Amino acid sequence: MGKTINIEEFEQTFDAGEDISEYIDWSSARRPSVAAKRVNVDMPPHMIAQLDLQARKRGVTRQALIKMWLADRLEQAA
Repeated sequence: MGKTINIEEFEQTFDAGEDISEYIDWSSARRPSVAAKRVNVDMPPHMIAQLDLQARKRGVTRQALIKMWLADRLEQAA
């Protein structure tokens, strides 16, 4: 974490549309009401290779790609 400011200064900086990232400790950031649960899925090596290829094409991690694809599919199924 970089500099320290009080809450009023932080709010003014945020409301002005300025960069506030130097005031945030991202290592302890959490998304409220979004608890992650680990799930293990076994796949054959050729599927993992294909996932990695698609992830690289999109500039994301394998995990991010799987989450995006699952979210899209679940939305379609709803």
